[in-house]
Amino acid sequence: MSQLTAKYPPVSDRRPRVAVVGGGFAGINAAMELRKLRVDVTVIDRRNHHTFQPLLYQVALAVLSPAQIAQPIRTILKKNTNTEVLMDEVTGIDTGLRQLKLSSGTVRDYDYLILATGATHSYFGHEDWAKYAPGLKSVEDAIEIRRRVLLAFELAERTW
Repeated sequence: MSQLTAKYPPVSDRRPRVAVVGGGFAGINAAMELRKLRVDVTVIDRRNHHTFQPLLYQVALAVLSPAQIAQPIRTILKKNTNTEVLMDEVTGIDTGLRQLKLSSGTVRDYDYLILATGATHSYFGHEDWAKYAPGLKSVEDAIEIRRRVLLAFELAERTW
């Protein structure tokens, strides 16, 4: 018997439930690999779309529209017959009970948990830098930078 089975014996003959928190590159790839196994997968993300982050700078510079780099998570995982997608936010994890608490007020049980929540920018303790150097990790960040760039061009146009 494996160490994992000894620590977490099967509750019943039901398929194991895998919760994937995050619909970015890691979460999507985990769900894609899990479709090959006899498990039930739940992908939870606070947004209903996956953003192709390497192209965010092109959205920020008005080269691409946000829709060109964002795709619904459900569309990406539509061939996964064992996967459901929830647009919600995990607000708490009870590892003892193996439960996720969601902002909608619901609680989801899991047998295995994959945390793929991504990363954020850091100002190394100088949060006041954010107004001068905005981060670029989301579509919303890119749209804000785009607004600033276009406004700067508009202001420059009026100086002539």
